[in-house]
Amino acid sequence: MPNNMNRRDLVQKVLLGSTALIVIPSAFTSCQKDPGPDPDPGPGPNPGSKITIDLSLAENSALNSAGGTKIVQSVIVAKLGNGSFAALNSICTHEGCTVGYNSGADNFQCPCHGSVFATTGSVINGPAATALKSYPVSQSGTILTISL
Repeated sequence: MPNNMNRRDLVQKVLLGSTALIVIPSAFTSCQKDPGPDPDPGPGPNPGSKITIDLSLAENSALNSAGGTKIVQSVIVAKLGNGSFAALNSICTHEGCTVGYNSGADNFQCPCHGSVFATTGSVINGPAATALKSYPVSQSGTILTISL
């Protein structure tokens, strides 16, 4: 049985095979949780406890402006355009990425797969199917209290 494969054919097949070994695995992992930058929200919320945030402190100054956010104990707190505050679990219910507040659209968005949540935590757009936990926020002077 004669072998009609020449050196050029062999090199092309090796290159094609090598390319497949690189491309195919990345296609299978492209929808996994993005390990990208995460602002380390710290330990998760402790049910029944409270988080207090003093708006007069420099580390909380972002919350003095509409659209400003802060993550504390896996809770994202955002100052909404109407001056009120929303506090939601900051971990997307789809794949566990950290959501962010989009002040222009007045919603919370997951950067990994595009899930969108209302300021109440309900799902506006998937792939997430479960709402983010929402926490009541009260304000007394410069102190915000989030009830977990």
